[in-house]
Parts: sequence; structure tokens; C-alpha cells
Amino acid sequence: MMAIQVAECGGPEKLQLAEIPVPQPGPGQALVKIANIGVNFIDIYFRTGLYKADLPFTPGMEASGVVEAVGEGVRDVSVGDRVAYAMQRGAYAEFAVVPAWQLVKIPSNVGFDLAAAAMLQGMTAHYLTHSTFPLSAGHTALIHAAAGGAGQLTVQMAKMRGARVIGTVGSAAKVEQAKAAGADHVILYNEQDFAAEAKALTGGKGVDVVYDSVGASTFQKSLDSLRPRGMMVTFGNASGPVPAVEPLLLNSKGSLFLTRPTLAHHCADKVELNWRAGDVLGWIAGGKLKVHIGGTYSLKEVGQAHIDLASRKTTGKLLLSL
Repeated sequence: MMAIQVAECGGPEKLQLAEIPVPQPGPGQALVKIANIGVNFIDIYFRTGLYKADLPFTPGMEASGVVEAVGEGVRDVSVGDRVAYAMQRGAYAEFAVVPAWQLVKIPSNVGFDLAAAAMLQGMTAHYLTHSTFPLSAGHTALIHAAAGGAGQLTVQMAKMRGARVIGTVGSAAKVEQAKAAGADHVILYNEQDFAAEAKALTGGKGVDVVYDSVGASTFQKSLDSLRPRGMMVTFGNASGPVPAVEPLLLNSKGSLFLTRPTLAHHCADKVELNWRAGDVLGWIAGGKLKVHIGGTYSLKEVGQAHIDLASRKTTGKLLLSL
């Protein structure tokens, strides 16, 4: 089969198309014939070495496809099932072996493209808005990169829960995307002081929570955007990882809460996975949640997909299609 291999960490040129054997499912595993693959910043973090993996490896944490074979003891899925999954590395390939419990069946009226586009970022938006800081009516959330794949989904889910949303975007071209997702206010964070704007929009009080996937370049002002005892949720490193933080800084800025969550800890078992994925795919099937696909690439074009994603000029979700 054809797969992308990383033999040495570095730039997009390290993503090499190679022919490798088709893996075989062991006990509790399933072999999935891949249809679409989600491209995510976590793939870039592994490629560059920010996140560690044994070399060589095949990147990709999210895909959709059809079950081709199952290993011993598998009961949850069968050959021919349309499935999607996230948080299992190795998706940049024609086939992938996945623990069967991580596979979620795709509703009949949801395409492979939307399923692959929604799993990782959709479940991330779900845990952010439902678990990390459970939003409700009366809350105001500041959501960075509100026109990106995760950002648009987080905005929509925040609105589902009744919150007021202040979104930030990096260019004027992205303002309408964030507004279309439901943001009540949109700030150009490269041109405006978003902390001052957030304070002004909340009558000087500050927002209840910041969901920040941008990282180093927005972290300090995100803290300044919060109300006393507000929560700072840093969950991505698009501009680079956040430097070390002195705990006293949180004290001086209003007894703030700071957390750095990850999806793997919020889909740790089948029950929680089914809850989050079931909500996300069910909302898509019912037309309640909109997924914007910003670009589709072939497997051999994966380097360009990484370049485009890292530029932070794209909107919505980027996919690979087989």
C-alpha cells in the first residue's frame, strides 16, 4: 500500500510517499480502508518533532473509511461498516489498523469527507464546551482562530449551549466565516488589541473563558481578557508552544484558572467516545452542525497541505482524499 512516512523530523519535505506492507489486524483491532484523512496541527507537531514519536512513522490522527477485516474478539464493528476515528496515529495511508473500540459508525446520510473532517476537531470542540468549561446561558467565551476548523465548530457548539461568543481571526477575509459560524462579535487579533476589545464588550468585566488554539502569540493577552476567576484553556500551538508560566501570574491577574487539555484524555473509553462522537456526527446528520471543508488534497500533496495549514491563511478543515 502507499503511505506517507517520516524517517527524520523536519519540514514538509520530510513527508515521503512510500510503499509499505498492508498491516494486519490483531486481537481487538480492525483494518480500515481509508477514504478521507483529516489534516491537523497535531500532524505538524509530530512531523517537526515537537511531539515525540519513534522513527520512522506514518502521521495522521483522523480518518474515515470502510472496515476491511477484523481481528479476533472484535464485536463492535464488522467488515463493510462505514467508520471514522481519531487519536490513532497512522492515517496518512491507504489502510490503517485501529483499535476496534475507537471506531465509530458513520450515519448513512453523512459522507466520508464530513466524517473525517469532524472527528478530531468536532470532539475537541465538544469537550471544550461541554466538559473543560461547560458553557451555559450567561457565559461569554473568547474563541481564537474562530474561522479555522476547530474554531468554527467550537463557535457553533458554544452557541448551542447558549453562550455569547467573541471570536478572533487573523485577517479580514476570515471575519464572515466566523460570523457565519455564529460568533456574536469578531476581532482581528493582528490589528486590534483583542484583550481591550474583549473587556470593552463585557463592560470591563472580562470573559468567562478563553479557548486558545493559537498558543504563544496570544497567551498573555488571553489572560488579560479574562474576568477574575475566569478560565484560560490553551489547547494548541499554532504560533508555537506557550512558554513556562509562574503560578503567581495567575494570582496577580485575578485568581485565574489555567488548563492544557487534550482529546485523548476526553475520549478515554468507549462510553465517553460514543457520547462525543455520537453528538458530533448526529448533529451533522441532522443539519444542526455545519462542517466547512477548506481544501482537499491527494496523498502525494500532503506536504502542500501542511504548508497551507501552517500558514494560518486557510479556513475550515483540510482533508486528504484517497
